[in-house]
Amino acid sequence: MQQKTNKQLMEIRMEHVPQGPFNITPIFVKQAKGALIEDVEGNEYIDFGGGIGVVNVGHCNEKVVTAIKEQADQYLHTCFHVSMYEPYIELAKQLNEITPGEFAKKTFFVNSGAEAVENSVKIARYATKRQGIIAFENAFHGRTYMAMTLTSKVKPYKFGFGPFCPEVYRVPFAYCYRCPFGREYPSCELYCAEYLEDFFIGNIAGESVAAVIAEPIQGEGGFIVSPPGYFKKIKAICERHGILFIMDEIQTGMGRTGKLFASEHYDVVPDIILTGKSLAAGLPLAGITGRAEIMEMPHVGGLGGTYGGNPIACRAALAVLDLLNTEFLEKAAVLGEKVRTRFLELQEEFEIIGDVRGLGPMIGMELVKDPRSKEPAPDMAKELVGRCLEKGLIILACGNYGNVIRTLMPLVITDEQLERGLAIMENGLSTL
Repeated sequence: MQQKTNKQLMEIRMEHVPQGPFNITPIFVKQAKGALIEDVEGNEYIDFGGGIGVVNVGHCNEKVVTAIKEQADQYLHTCFHVSMYEPYIELAKQLNEITPGEFAKKTFFVNSGAEAVENSVKIARYATKRQGIIAFENAFHGRTYMAMTLTSKVKPYKFGFGPFCPEVYRVPFAYCYRCPFGREYPSCELYCAEYLEDFFIGNIAGESVAAVIAEPIQGEGGFIVSPPGYFKKIKAICERHGILFIMDEIQTGMGRTGKLFASEHYDVVPDIILTGKSLAAGLPLAGITGRAEIMEMPHVGGLGGTYGGNPIACRAALAVLDLLNTEFLEKAAVLGEKVRTRFLELQEEFEIIGDVRGLGPMIGMELVKDPRSKEPAPDMAKELVGRCLEKGLIILACGNYGNVIRTLMPLVITDEQLERGLAIMENGLSTL
């Protein structure tokens, strides 16, 4: 059978798939390995997007593929609720051991990050007998109804899909580059964290709040990194009011920030931590891990789903954890320093780069029309994405204004591939 072109496949896509599922690039993939993608026409691309943070250990990592094949030869699905299997409980055991917190934990699995968010809210409400959930401006937690409600950005995620879930409240995040309170760090003394106490006065009483949910680094919201001490203050306020603290590490986990979990950078321990994306290297799997006494509260049958913790995905995840524990975290830290150094050099050269921020290799640069006014430059970000693609580099934009370029390249990227990709990005910036 003759291979179809990107254009031919796009015509089929437009005829048979609705416009709702967006596409960043107009290419169709033939194969992918490590940090490289080849399309159906034989064009090669360096991947700085990583399937939106899903392939930290690389496309088709041999150890992961071997685990998948071995499991596929044994059984594909029995449903954990019907007939249990060892990969599920072994993966739960390992996550209980490696997630932050020196206390007993329990874990169960679902298919996606959005499902993990939904279930964390269910558990928090059940455990506390409260209804209120507090999320942050610029947050992204998924597209199912509760997750979409928690998500901040309206277009394209929420527009036209209301009404949304009740008893969800939103507070400003520690976005230092665009401080919502007009202050500066560190003289602000982390007022944005202390503001949560004021919020309880005029919006919802602290004793009515079940949980505060946060991303350690806001992903879709613009790779926003809070200053030191911020999350410690948030967690302390939660403890004073009996509120559970949920960390959404779906994008930041699995070595993306140079540590296994981004929470470790802040020395803060959540009551519930959510994993997904790179957990299973491309297979649909997400985890909810929390304090054992909290996780045990929902009644038998109250949690679950037909495909949650699929055995093939669990085997893939076990291979991922093994890889991260043996070699990848050190690589991630080194990679992060290289990317940060280069981005800071580019910021010195190009006024359009207003801010560079991130942890480890999870780095973003915010593009602005003027460094003094900080007016967002979403059109230039979009143009840069297109110019890089033309030269063989896949990059992604994010942020509420769509003006932040982010890096989610596989941690296995070679020095040559990294340098080639950064050179393409620099060339693209020079033509804006």
